[in-house]
Amino acid sequence: MSVKKDILWRVALIYFGILLFALGIIGKTLYIQFVEGGMWQDKASRMTIRDITIEPNRGDIYASGNRLLATSMPYYEIRMDLRAAGLTDRLFNENIDHLSRALAEMFGEKSAAAWKAELVQARREWKRFHLIGRRVSFDQLRELRTFPLFRLGQNTGGLIVLQDNQRIQPHGNLASRTIGYTTRGETGTIVGIEGAYDQQLRGVEGLKLMQRISGNAWMPLNDRNEVEPRDGIDVVTTIDIDIQDVATNALLRQLMTHRANHGTAILMEVQTGDIKAIANLERNSRGGYSETYNYALGESTEPGSTFKLMSLLVALQDGYIRLEDSIDTGSGEIYFFDQRITDARKGGYGKITVREVFELSSNVGVAKLIDRFYRGREQEFINRLYGMSLNQKTGVEIRGEGRPEIKHPGDRLWSGVSLPMMSIGYELRMTPLQILTFYNAIANDGVMVRPKFVSALKHHGNIVEVIPAKVINPSVSSPQAIRSARKMLEGVVEAGTATNLKNANYQIAGKTGTAQIAHDKYGYVSDSGVSYQASFVGYFPADNPRYSCIVVVNSPSNNIYYGNIVAGPVFREIADKVYATSLDMHDPLVANRQVVYDPPFSKSGNIRDLELLFNYFGVPSMNNGDPAEWVTTTRRDSFVEMRGRTVPEEVIPNVVDMTLSDAIYLLENRGLVVEARGRGKVNAQSVLPGTPVTAGRRIVLEMSIN
Repeated sequence: MSVKKDILWRVALIYFGILLFALGIIGKTLYIQFVEGGMWQDKASRMTIRDITIEPNRGDIYASGNRLLATSMPYYEIRMDLRAAGLTDRLFNENIDHLSRALAEMFGEKSAAAWKAELVQARREWKRFHLIGRRVSFDQLRELRTFPLFRLGQNTGGLIVLQDNQRIQPHGNLASRTIGYTTRGETGTIVGIEGAYDQQLRGVEGLKLMQRISGNAWMPLNDRNEVEPRDGIDVVTTIDIDIQDVATNALLRQLMTHRANHGTAILMEVQTGDIKAIANLERNSRGGYSETYNYALGESTEPGSTFKLMSLLVALQDGYIRLEDSIDTGSGEIYFFDQRITDARKGGYGKITVREVFELSSNVGVAKLIDRFYRGREQEFINRLYGMSLNQKTGVEIRGEGRPEIKHPGDRLWSGVSLPMMSIGYELRMTPLQILTFYNAIANDGVMVRPKFVSALKHHGNIVEVIPAKVINPSVSSPQAIRSARKMLEGVVEAGTATNLKNANYQIAGKTGTAQIAHDKYGYVSDSGVSYQASFVGYFPADNPRYSCIVVVNSPSNNIYYGNIVAGPVFREIADKVYATSLDMHDPLVANRQVVYDPPFSKSGNIRDLELLFNYFGVPSMNNGDPAEWVTTTRRDSFVEMRGRTVPEEVIPNVVDMTLSDAIYLLENRGLVVEARGRGKVNAQSVLPGTPVTAGRRIVLEMSIN
């Protein structure tokens, strides 16, 4: 082959290769354009444009009187687009000085010169998402929208507003744990009412179109939303904020007085189960107290003596005992195998009735009664407790309710002493709310209602759902047993362990409780001694129960741990507040016909005004003498006498004993200048009555309180 042909062959091969390469590029281009084009366009769009979620306004949480318990406060992040389409150099230069001064005055951190230098540099760098300020309030935002440039909006003035909401509780620590909170993220936490009604409160999210710009920042494409957010629903709770305040402060004082670790107080409406107040306080590392855990709902402990009601109610229902029956408590000490049970009183109570066993809270008496009738029939006793729904959660809407633990024969922890120990409130666990729910059922003639924290849902002021009361158990015991139980509870306050809670206005029924606290590691006794839990639970008024209440104080540290002394005063303070503010709980006043009417003191003045007031307030009055527009009043034994007062036009009138308004009316209508000193009625006037009137003359009125 000649050299020429060899060269031509090689050149042709190279050209052919280049042609194939070009055809491959063209083919790939066409394939990407027409086959994969949609996919790549969508991918590019996702990288440069995306929808972001707009959080709706979260619903508010209200107390029963429509006072705010939790609300969202809007805060704003302010940015500026220095490359906004309508922001020309001329417009920017004409307004930058005024804008800088306005920003310096609002934020105060930088001078007007510093703001100007910063914005000029940002425009030089063509920044599209320059930060102006964070956590800007609504009032500040409203003022910002009036600033030079910013008043022109996003497309011309470059103003970008991003909203964020912060949840606040206006009443601070009051019921804060029950009101609750939510946290974001996959491992987010939901607590209290905020968590229970999160779906209703959160509303429906909206969408806004955002564009990616330099610096990996995102800014809105326009002022409009793609999908408008829908505000959340408001939640109306059952909590009465005034009673809540009393409960929290009463509990706080007792915790501080007794240097206790923590405590809880709950007030419930008997028929509805509405929780009107719930306080949970725990000592913190600084020595103060705060709401960090909902002990009322979540802490299951051995209740101690407050469980004696359930034990004796079982025996009453089965007909094994009557209140008048007697039991010998001996010297106040008894052994069940190796378990020693004692009474609080040294030497014991001797032979007493069943009613006195309960009123005096005799451990020996209760344990002996239950052991006598249910030894060998333990399951019968446990079944009765289960029939009272004591082994079930109340099912409240708030998460975190502790599970009641009432074991049964055959349980791995059941022993020969379990029956007598359970009868006095040990070897079982219940939460304060579960104990209160049972006592509330006794007050409610045996009907056990579920405690509830929310009464209604509202949207923009209109009620969308009413939360009804729900019955857990229509009858926890027989009517006769319930009546006997109420007599025992009344006797505790009248003649038993809680006589310090008696008062002359209304009757309280309830039960004290003093329980030793069992710790997982060292049982009931540790190096620091025995820890106690003091409690009082009951209802009021005893004859017509309206409210039930429980107070539990854990680990009082001043060697005073009895329920009537530590927990009882908190119960009494809450009950007093409720009674004082509930007029329908008071007996109507009966008028005494023999009471002599004592008429009030009245100022002199215009007869029409006085007659109107006397008629409105039912004050007997009599008009003696000739009819007149102005009268002088005199207080008589059983009525107010009115006599006409002459008020001539041409002379200065006598305004002594009149109100200031009447005196000014008469004097200024005659052209006089009036100066009043003091307050009350007119006691003296500087110009004597009957003096000829001179227009513009000054007259001083000396006022008196009387």
